Amino acid sequence: MIMKTAIIILLCIGGLAGMCALYLLVVAIIPGFPVPRKPLGKRKKKTRELSTRTSRERQNRSFEVNGATINAWLYLPDNLNTPVPCIIMGHGAGGIRDMMLENYAMRFQDAGFAVLAFDYRHFGDSEGQPRNLIWIPYQLEDWSAAVAYTRSLDEIDQKRVAVWGTSLGGGHAIVTASKDKNIACVVAQCPGLDGRAGGEAFLKREGMGYLLRMIVHGQRDIVRSWLGLSPHKIPLVGKAGEVALMPTENAYDLFKELAPENFVNEVCARIILRSGRYRPVKHAENVACPVLLQICDLDTITPLSAARETEKNLGAHADVRHYPIGHFEIYSGENFETAVKDQLEFFKKHL
Repeated sequence: MIMKTAIIILLCIGGLAGMCALYLLVVAIIPGFPVPRKPLGKRKKKTRELSTRTSRERQNRSFEVNGATINAWLYLPDNLNTPVPCIIMGHGAGGIRDMMLENYAMRFQDAGFAVLAFDYRHFGDSEGQPRNLIWIPYQLEDWSAAVAYTRSLDEIDQKRVAVWGTSLGGGHAIVTASKDKNIACVVAQCPGLDGRAGGEAFLKREGMGYLLRMIVHGQRDIVRSWLGLSPHKIPLVGKAGEVALMPTENAYDLFKELAPENFVNEVCARIILRSGRYRPVKHAENVACPVLLQICDLDTITPLSAARETEKNLGAHADVRHYPIGHFEIYSGENFETAVKDQLEFFKKHL
């Protein structure tokens, strides 16, 4: 009797597993899943004038990660009589260094700091296939490689290397510092600190129907990757109600303003299934250096609950600044000026 019951249970489990496998296979290969492209068009206003930057002020540099070339810009200050402190900069989800990192880098350079701003693998000018793949383990490897490369430079003081990240990159900066006790300090601007809390906020904002729809897109992409098929991509940013990783008007408008004309507004959809597992908040207690947490109080992308928990886990290392704005408002105008002023004060104190 027991044997018969066990066989029935095993058959049921096998049947369910088979049904799940069949479902995923159908989702991966069935036609009719194309997502309309969402081109951003020409940016409204150039945020910088490259003709005013000389090769001495901004140098093209590169380093390798697992056989792929990471391309970066190195900014060196005028006074190079002795090795100088350096700030390593990484972008948020789907962004590239050619969008806004130079706006910050120039301010830091003018203040006497060196800066290394890099593109993650699969994005911008860096190598990596498929293109526009947000894969968190790879991006953390890129951060570690950027730190190692920076410390190898004669112009840089190895003991005064800081990391600066925004949005998802802010979470990466905290994780990087938790693993590397020689990082001098961290700036985490409107940081992505808890994928689980972010998913809950996404569900509250967009609704269960939309979330399930996005999960299917993620399933299609990741199963296609297992089968060696071409990636399934969705727009990175879109307007409210459209299929996109960030379907908000503010995100769409910001990317339209800042992205270069050759920017492709799409990402591999598999990140939808993986982002909930990424929780930099849990790494914060292992950080051993000062951290500037810049929190946007009206942020609907990175919840305040995660910021509060991160502050608690950082303890005495936390320097928290609050801004009465949303996630995408910190990058321009007076909000940018306020944020970068706070960052400069922090770096001057700790570097």
